[in-house]
Amino acid sequence: MDESLSKRKPNPRLKIFNYKGHYAYSITICTHNKTPIFKSKEIVDSVLDVLNNVAEKEQFGILAYYFMPDHLHLLLAGGDPSNLQKMIKTFKQISSYRFKKSYGRPLWQRGYFDHVLRKDEDMEKVARYIWNNPVRKGLVSIIEDYPFSGPRENMDIGPT
Repeated sequence: MDESLSKRKPNPRLKIFNYKGHYAYSITICTHNKTPIFKSKEIVDSVLDVLNNVAEKEQFGILAYYFMPDHLHLLLAGGDPSNLQKMIKTFKQISSYRFKKSYGRPLWQRGYFDHVLRKDEDMEKVARYIWNNPVRKGLVSIIEDYPFSGPRENMDIGPT
């Protein structure tokens, strides 16, 4: 076996859950080799445009997001019909294709991390947690100052 090829990790999706319908998900997608790609408005806006288009087409609401230099965090709410696996696959394919065409290198690592929110989990707290990551990392002092987070109209959801 060629040792330069990375060994494929097992699929982390839940086997007893179909990821379809009215569920909320916290998602993390890392860039290829954790490369700090999301540092410019142009790149973030391009990927965000794909995310918005695919989410709308696949019946998902984007409740919260932020782009750190080497990963993307999302809080998504599925509609009827919706399929998280199809949505993420389509989003990653389109955004990867466009990025590679423009910059000549891969955008995303294989796979992604997901957490299906339980009925007792507060989506506002999860959103606030997502938006506060740049504050916790010391990149800004208040969440509103981080340019690559949103949707801005959702960010005024009250105190944590």
